Amino acid sequence: MTISHRLIVLVSLFITCLITANILIAKQISVGALILPAAIIIFPISYILGDILTEVYGYEQTRRVIWLGFLCNLLAVVAIWIGEILPSASTFEAQSAYEKILGSTPRFLLASFIAYLAGEFANSFILAKMKIATGGRWLWTRTIGSTIVGQGLDTIIVLTIAFAGVLPFSVLTTMILGHWLVKTGYEIIATPLTYSLVNYLKRKENINVYDYKTNFNPVHIT
Repeated sequence: MTISHRLIVLVSLFITCLITANILIAKQISVGALILPAAIIIFPISYILGDILTEVYGYEQTRRVIWLGFLCNLLAVVAIWIGEILPSASTFEAQSAYEKILGSTPRFLLASFIAYLAGEFANSFILAKMKIATGGRWLWTRTIGSTIVGQGLDTIIVLTIAFAGVLPFSVLTTMILGHWLVKTGYEIIATPLTYSLVNYLKRKENINVYDYKTNFNPVHIT
């Protein structure tokens, strides 16, 4: 199977966004009245790239990319953990900072991994199904509609697992709603760019996949 250089670029950007977001998430930033993770800078881009991958190359190809992203993120987490437990050199004076910034708790890692898989697969599935239902028209309805569901699932799962029992219910629900609205707004603002990239790739790759006979089982990888 021949893989185009454009697909390789998209996949590389997708995985870079994912791993970078999981590092940036250690810092909280203030956006008006909202407290958000710094990962908000780049994580929504992974959903935009996921939309483009599904729209142009189809669900089957995107499924491979989602699992590849999961494995790459797992590799990064394991490498960071090994770096944390190895004895520090006498010249290294930032062990506590390393652990505080990069040493995510098992609970948060579990939340992150489950949320990623649920959100990304829901996003890709809905976009692929809506493409069939709309006959390939109204791309904006697919990108925004799939993101509303995908980012919604991601946000609910990650914040609930990470903070349930830690934060008051009212605070948690406000946090979930705020994160979800910001992520969805990101997708809406990026719609013109998404259109441009989708049209460019369809033209250059001479491909426009419709998932009529696709097996949508997330773990069915061929």
